[in-house]
Amino acid sequence: MPIDPNRSFIPVRIAVLTVSDTRSAADDRSGDTLVERLTDAGHVLGSRAIVRDTVPMLVAQFNTWIDDPQIDCIISTGGTGVTGRDVTPEALAEVQEKEIPGFGELFRWLSFQTIGTSTIQSRACAGVARGTYIFALPGSTGAVKDGWDGILRDQLDSRHRPCNFVELMPRLTER
Repeated sequence: MPIDPNRSFIPVRIAVLTVSDTRSAADDRSGDTLVERLTDAGHVLGSRAIVRDTVPMLVAQFNTWIDDPQIDCIISTGGTGVTGRDVTPEALAEVQEKEIPGFGELFRWLSFQTIGTSTIQSRACAGVARGTYIFALPGSTGAVKDGWDGILRDQLDSRHRPCNFVELMPRLTER
């Protein structure tokens, strides 16, 4: 998709959330991959955390960042599968005001190109909560690459045409 060189790049302040019962800062490869990609693109890492797969803990972390004026966007990795411990979509549903259904649909289409029908096990999703974008990606490094490289890199670039998420940010809380 085209980047308009006549438009200014606006860095987005992004919080990265790894959802896991087992990962630590030392072995959070998906979180590391996401941080590397977003900072290489010129965005700002606003915060980073690893939170266990429980709805109350995830809702609390989402709300903390949603209420932080220094965070424009949250990208989570993990907890989007179909097992009993995968609860990121449920936590997102508790905080979001608007769903962005096309994100999950497009993610699965892109992922299909890489992993075939196994993409059906992903419940990648996105929404908006009190003016903050939230994107939930699966926990593998491949999924993070698919989600960032195939969707978020362009949609979080203010120069991307014909439209992008950044240009909508000032209007997310209007009523």
